[in-house]
Amino acid sequence: MNWFECKISYEKMMENGVQKKVTEPYLVDALSFTEAEARIIEEIKPYISGEFMVADIKRARIAELFTNENGDRYYRIKVFFITLDEKSGAEKKTAAQMLTQASNIKEAIAVLEEGMKGTLADYTIASVSETMIVDIFPFSEKK
Repeated sequence: MNWFECKISYEKMMENGVQKKVTEPYLVDALSFTEAEARIIEEIKPYISGEFMVADIKRARIAELFTNENGDRYYRIKVFFITLDEKSGAEKKTAAQMLTQASNIKEAIAVLEEGMKGTLADYTIASVSETMIVDIFPFSEKK
């Protein structure tokens, strides 16, 4: 999957009734920047009344995404896969970024560990951080 982080700017009605200009990041699965822009506009239209604009699009290097219906936030988890160099016998670490959906950091780690159960590779968690991502739109066949 090719994930793109798309930032959408629009006027949002805040809880206190005041209109405020906000920019919120979303993740969309697409083949190119052009497709990412078209997809995010299509996906976001039903949710935003009034005008909005795509303020930024950048490639999001995410190796794996683990969703969880109970989660209301997205956490970026940096994982090191550990392999042994057969010639030197030295440990080699390869970094990968994972994204998990969870309600808190502890749950984010649990979602990652559950998702990684089928993996035979050794790994360690290097860092966990909450993202500002509001929602994700994976590619689906049904359109």
